[in-house]
Amino acid sequence: MASGIIFGNKTLDVVFISMFAAQFYKFVTSSIIKRKFEWGRLWETGGMPSSHSSSVVSLVTAVAITCGVESTYFAIAVVFAIVVMYDAAGIRNAAGQHAGVINQLTEVFSNKYHIKFNNEKLKELLGHSRLEVFVGALVGLAIALLMRGYLLS
Repeated sequence: MASGIIFGNKTLDVVFISMFAAQFYKFVTSSIIKRKFEWGRLWETGGMPSSHSSSVVSLVTAVAITCGVESTYFAIAVVFAIVVMYDAAGIRNAAGQHAGVINQLTEVFSNKYHIKFNNEKLKELLGHSRLEVFVGALVGLAIALLMRGYLLS
């Protein structure tokens, strides 16, 4: 059995390809919409599709393909994926919404009361909507299934 590229692990190869595909999609769509290259979208969080979901679902699928759904590895990967996707759509999304409210409040207070706040706005695009998480999961599933032959070679 031939080894993978990243640490000799084919599962990691699939996960990183899946993660990169989701991030690259964000870069391409952002660049098209804004009509300029948004290089930061290659590593920034948030947006469609969720690279968090893409990577963990590709991990779960790759483990299912190589180890079987009865394996302890599969169970660990599933629990890990649930935690990551829940965090991306729940806690991190709420934190982004809170950052938006704080940014609005600091602007209002700065203008109305001439109070000097930190000039740097908080990052609002932290998490994902449920749709972004779902689409990311589909991307991860599709890439792992497309790479089934590679995983089993």
